[in-house]
This record gives sequence, C-alpha cells and structure tokens, in this order.
Amino acid sequence: MTGPRVDLDSEQMGRDLVALVLTVVELLRQLMERQAIRRVEQGDLSDEQVEEIGTTLMLLDQRMKELCDQHGVRPEDLNLDLGPLGTLLPRD
Repeated sequence: MTGPRVDLDSEQMGRDLVALVLTVVELLRQLMERQAIRRVEQGDLSDEQVEEIGTTLMLLDQRMKELCDQHGVRPEDLNLDLGPLGTLLPRD
C-alpha cells in the first residue's frame, strides 16, 4: 500500500524558491532601512553619509522591484502571513 502521490512541479518549486529568497532579502532590506533611519534621527552622521544612505536605500528598493519583475513575483507576495502573529513584513 502506498500513500497519496505528491506531484512536484519543478518550475513552480523554482518560482517558490525565488519568492522565498526575495522575501528574506526584502526583510533584510527593511531592517537595514530602519537602522539607517534611526542613525539619521540620532544625528550622528554627516550630511554626506545621510545622502549616501538615502541613495543606497533608493537603489536597493529599485533593484528589489526589478528582481520581482524579472521573476514574476509581486512585491505583495513577499509578505508572508504568519497567522495570529500577523504578517512577516510591516505594511508601509
């Protein structure tokens, strides 16, 4: 006697893996952004550093959107529902 058969679609598995990786990258990007904002608000950065952080964060956001487009992942798909805990990523 055998159990129910699992149909593995390698293409779908690949898309799911890409979505998972992009979710982790987006989580890290948002954490870095919050840390940068805290440092800017503390006032311990020079004007040049603030400008560099702003530019870097904008480029990271743009690159994430490009990666999502390239892999057919909607940015809202990156926000995993954790049930009673809410969502993984805060809603901006």
